[in-house]
Amino acid sequence: MDFGLVLQTDPPASRVIDLMKRAERNGFTHGWTFDSAVLWQEPFVIYSQILANTTGLRVGPMVTNPGTRTWEVTASTFATLNDMFGNRTVCGIGRGDSAMRVAGRKPNTLARISEAMKVIRALGRGEEADLGGTKIRFPWVAPGAELPVWMAAYGPKALKMAGEEADGFILQLADLYLTEYMVKAVKDAAVAAGRDPSEVTVCVAAPAYVTADDSPEALAHAREQCRWFGGMVGNHVADLVAKYGEHSAQVPDELTEYIKARQGYDYAHHGRSDNPDTRFVPDEIVDRFCLIGPAGKHIEKLNALRELGVDQFAVYDMHDAQEATIDAYGSRVIPAVNA
Repeated sequence: MDFGLVLQTDPPASRVIDLMKRAERNGFTHGWTFDSAVLWQEPFVIYSQILANTTGLRVGPMVTNPGTRTWEVTASTFATLNDMFGNRTVCGIGRGDSAMRVAGRKPNTLARISEAMKVIRALGRGEEADLGGTKIRFPWVAPGAELPVWMAAYGPKALKMAGEEADGFILQLADLYLTEYMVKAVKDAAVAAGRDPSEVTVCVAAPAYVTADDSPEALAHAREQCRWFGGMVGNHVADLVAKYGEHSAQVPDELTEYIKARQGYDYAHHGRSDNPDTRFVPDEIVDRFCLIGPAGKHIEKLNALRELGVDQFAVYDMHDAQEATIDAYGSRVIPAVNA
């Protein structure tokens, strides 16, 4: 199993770079960041420095979207980084929850994501792409250039599209039941589209907090540090409920029940451990969606995720134990999972 580190690009950028360097030293293979231009600093500028200060780490957004940047600019940015550092980027893409809403726009449609994935992937590889009737290509992209495009998805139509079109599937929660349900949906869609399902890389991303023991006090603190994640996922779930209804065969009840107490969401606190808008998230959801507890519990759950077809686990490292989590994974968790 590969391991990734996910960070927000809060200033100073030097800290983001240092944490990514630390992650690579500890066996992480991927470095991911949020991409929301109003809330955080520009990630692609920081990627250049991460790549320059690491040797093999692959970097990318978790996730960008097709609305805040024109597609040829997104593709050119990735292609330039790959030309400089040797095919070490991944384009994670989604609807643009925070990036679009904070700027006063609606998240992108699946049709727009589909078109953007095709264009960005083709241009990043040096191939021709159609930009609304104008065919273009980058003449400077060298032979052998690659740009995998991984799609974030929750709902049934998005899961189907990820299986049909994406190089990878990003699932932002680590619940075993929902992971099995959603990975199966993606793989089945790939097969139905005539694809080899093994060609779709599966990445599960969720907060991880390694505690010294499993005492009630330690677990309670870890839950409070990770509760924000249930609120972030709740934004996507609320969209699904609005579209398909509270109880629908299209979306499992396990994903929709907990947001009944959700009253609002301020993106100023998005993805932060002190988010006051996530008090509605129950302990059970934190335990299901995240990885908390002693290292042995992380190893147990990661092995279970791997059995479900997960190729990478990406650690959301937004809490009060960033370095400790990276080091614990490097010294105890990653070696045990990949023994």
